[in-house]
Amino acid sequence: MSTFKAFAVEQYLSELEHGVQYNFSESGVHPMSYAELCDLADIDRDALFATLVDYPQVNGNQLLRERIAALYPQANADNVLVTVGATEANTLVAATLLEPGDNVIRFRPTYEQLAGNAHNLGFEVRTVDMQASHDWSIDEAGLAAAVDERTRVIHVVNPNNPTGQVLSDEDRELIVSAARSVGAWIVADEVYSGTERNTDEPTASFWGDYERVIAINSMSKAYGLPGLRLGWLVATESLIPDFWRRHEYASITATMMSMHLAAAALEPAARDAITARARRLIRRGFETLQEQLATHPGVFSVVPPQASAMSFVKFDLPVDSDTFASRLLAEEDVLLIPGSRFGVEGHFRFSSALPDEHLRAGLERMNGLTGRILNGG
Repeated sequence: MSTFKAFAVEQYLSELEHGVQYNFSESGVHPMSYAELCDLADIDRDALFATLVDYPQVNGNQLLRERIAALYPQANADNVLVTVGATEANTLVAATLLEPGDNVIRFRPTYEQLAGNAHNLGFEVRTVDMQASHDWSIDEAGLAAAVDERTRVIHVVNPNNPTGQVLSDEDRELIVSAARSVGAWIVADEVYSGTERNTDEPTASFWGDYERVIAINSMSKAYGLPGLRLGWLVATESLIPDFWRRHEYASITATMMSMHLAAAALEPAARDAITARARRLIRRGFETLQEQLATHPGVFSVVPPQASAMSFVKFDLPVDSDTFASRLLAEEDVLLIPGSRFGVEGHFRFSSALPDEHLRAGLERMNGLTGRILNGG
């Protein structure tokens, strides 16, 4: 067995995020209240509170799986397994697909949960860097060199976490071609589809691009409902029972209430209203972030995210990302995630899809610390 590797980003969050005044470390839009969800999704409150506090159908109730399947071309309810967040879906994939001698390809920077699971199960994880100088595009030569006949999974987060970039058509085809050449599975984490800044058209799923795709998503990011802890995976019908059996070990099921609320949120009209809310927060928040980053010319730069609630900001200061983040927390009660947690120094991840007054107040504090550092403080 490999030495256990902690989940760097989530460890950082779980140890530091509670009680901080200005939390810019999260990766989703500002969460909505249950009352707001009931209004946007036209949920009957009396019917909701009549729901039994019971075990639901373990693989996900029929209505919820049908509404999830409708988001994917040629999918049906039997292609869907409902999980406790996308995190459980990633865990199930690592536990189900990988066999002795297999390797997993990941792109850096990325959300490392599936790759971390693979490492901790004793599998080789190979890293292909994305190119910051080319808007975080894929290193074609690096991908070709990493893939071989033992590559079982190519894991992609699209839109990307932490950069917010959407893969180009060319990069998508590179991934599909690489997977097809060795019969690997593409595991596509698509939790930021629906959070686009410059279009109302959701980022297309990898589902349907290639016969060996597993698509993963959740209610956490584009929907602003992370507390439901509800996700799903979409896979060929023949694979679903294998994931389902492991789901029974891992969590047994998501909750009855979460399934009820998620099904209501994914009704087409409700889904449109909820994702429109997310896009409003994302678009306004990034404008505010850009405005405030310009306070210190030449210090901060960012490849504008095409989607997601966050930006991967590059900085030019005489401190590393851990020092900058720790000083922000200690001196200004501001939390963001240092780039070191993604294996990329000189950057930090910043979530800006938040109420504007709160966002501006926190950014002013960040700019205050930046000024002190520039002046030798």
